[in-house]
Amino acid sequence: MSIEELQARVKKLSMRSTTAKMNLHDLSEELPTDWEKIPDVAQETFEVFRELADARKALKAARKAEEV
Repeated sequence: MSIEELQARVKKLSMRSTTAKMNLHDLSEELPTDWEKIPDVAQETFEVFRELADARKALKAARKAEEV
């Protein structure tokens, strides 16, 4: 994957992570209503942030490899 593709992936995942974070925040503010959704919303948020961390790591490695 090229650096440009990795940058686009990081940008897309950043937007998704912001949305997931807000969904989790909104759910927490509505508690105890919809408490049953906590595991699903938390898992989705976790997955997006994990993907984002992996993408950022890959981008950093690609940039470092390009410097060499």
